[in-house]
Amino acid sequence: MTRPTSVSKCFCGLGLPSYLAPRIRVGVSTVRWMLLGLITGMTVFVTVSAGFEGRASEQNEQPGAQSARVRCLIVTGEDYPGHKWRETTPILKKLLEARGDIAVDVAEDLTVLRTEKPFQYQVVILHFKNYDPNVPGREGLQTLERFVHEGGGLMLVHFACGAFQEFKEDFLKLVGRVWDPQLRGHDPYGSFKVRIVDSEHPITRGLQDFDTVDELYTCLTGDLPIHVLAVARSKVDGKDYPMAFVLRVGKGRVFHCVLGHDVKAFQSEGVQTLFRRACLWCAGRLAEASQAVSLKME
Repeated sequence: MTRPTSVSKCFCGLGLPSYLAPRIRVGVSTVRWMLLGLITGMTVFVTVSAGFEGRASEQNEQPGAQSARVRCLIVTGEDYPGHKWRETTPILKKLLEARGDIAVDVAEDLTVLRTEKPFQYQVVILHFKNYDPNVPGREGLQTLERFVHEGGGLMLVHFACGAFQEFKEDFLKLVGRVWDPQLRGHDPYGSFKVRIVDSEHPITRGLQDFDTVDELYTCLTGDLPIHVLAVARSKVDGKDYPMAFVLRVGKGRVFHCVLGHDVKAFQSEGVQTLFRRACLWCAGRLAEASQAVSLKME
């Protein structure tokens, strides 16, 4: 006599004929495999989902993690002898890269502006005053004009306002204000307060007035519309002069700042924050950085 199986017992208990048990046993086995596959699939789904959530959380906690760093090119290599560009350029690079959201390359040959290299970057920073009218020359200025009109960001540091004197009127249209050698150059080097006059602009939002040690430039000329962000009052004539301003040219953004005479001029937290935010603004990425940066420059 065949010993009843557990399935047979269940069927007998239910009043069903036991001869159906083998057929149902096949069905139960199939169901078991289906349930096992379903549970395994759910486990994998939950595990993968948790992994994505974890990575997303990590990205949200890291500023700028969801986007590439802003690529920036500092163009330097020549200036007035009193402007030690070999000392100030590394400082400028360091403060811009402080948070990891900006990557800076340096070109110490002004002829780079006669190439297509600037178009590999989102922002170009002019940190020079050229004295050879042929370098970077008309071709170099035309490259900058095309770069900005097509959407590139342009920044000027300190005496870059004196660049391209041989094409002064055209340069003025690109940068808003230029150096006029017929005007008084600047107050004696020393300390002064920079006052924020637009606290709502993305570059200066939340930024407080700050003290710095620098040259207070009084030598800019031009009548194009500009948006002034910060000013300083001369101790010589009592007038206010723009220290930082912005303008739009074509599809691009221009930030012009006459601060940055020497290494000491970059010590101020306000100066550091101003330049770093300006770089991000010129690249259209300021929303990724609203925190001030303070570095000890050596």
